[in-house]
Amino acid sequence: MGEIQGIITDVTKLTNRISQLTIASTDGAVFPEWTAGAHVEFNTPNGKRAYSLIPSDTLEHYKIAVQRDHDGQGGSTYMHTLTTGDGISFSAPKNDFPLDKNAPAVLLAGGIGVTPLVSMAIALKDENRSVSMIYAGRSRQEMAYISELQQALSDQLRMHFDDKHGRLDLNEVVNALDTNAHLYVCGPRPMLDATRKVAATAGVNPERIHFELFETASPQTGDTPFEVQINDGSVFKIPVGKTIIEVLEENDIDVMYDCQRGDCGICQCDVLEGVPDHRDVVLSEAERAAGDVMQICVSRAKSARLVLDIDGE
Repeated sequence: MGEIQGIITDVTKLTNRISQLTIASTDGAVFPEWTAGAHVEFNTPNGKRAYSLIPSDTLEHYKIAVQRDHDGQGGSTYMHTLTTGDGISFSAPKNDFPLDKNAPAVLLAGGIGVTPLVSMAIALKDENRSVSMIYAGRSRQEMAYISELQQALSDQLRMHFDDKHGRLDLNEVVNALDTNAHLYVCGPRPMLDATRKVAATAGVNPERIHFELFETASPQTGDTPFEVQINDGSVFKIPVGKTIIEVLEENDIDVMYDCQRGDCGICQCDVLEGVPDHRDVVLSEAERAAGDVMQICVSRAKSARLVLDIDGE
């Protein structure tokens, strides 16, 4: 399906920084169906930006929640300029963060990372599946959808406010997991990285830990250019501020990818030589240490050159 044309029909302020946008189709048609954890990608002047879908009673409209990030790349600021009657285009729903409904679920949300987990919590509860949730944020005033989650989960919801409870103990969260439960985590990158390390230390099977990160690749302090060599011997320089995928596409090298955030795993490729600088939330600690594979949408290199198993044709 191609791009969908929509119109903003309502903007509701949920917190000082978070607004909920309701979007209808411009021709009155219903939108495509979607599953819990799905998102759509909106076209903004600053590029594509992904936002999770919030449950609603009908497919005649979609709902999303956007937190304004003054230190971001401008996407959220643009979304906050939209008002009722404004048009916007976006993709059909995608789901890189699907539920395994055959296993008990524990949901862990950090701040605005709650958005995909709201749909998961409601879907699981509606189907009488085993689900519990920990929702952490800086303060109650900064956190959206508390009442909706309380109504859905009741005593299976644990609220954690940093200004009241201090830092969330991720060791406690991970060690409390039942042996067959799956953990779904969405929040800021430090939270995801810390959870992955705690889970690895605790010996939790990586297949039981699921992450989603709505953060596009951005330069980090200390980034330097490096080279990538592919199977036909071609060598490409990856400058600071560009990803491997961007440079390869500029040179007509086709590669598979989707999220471009390092959380779906579709762009993973084998590393034949060199040391990758992993910046994804997909690989386990063991896979990172081995350095045999990498996600080329976000990760860079610690060595001067990477030799990657990518065909040039």
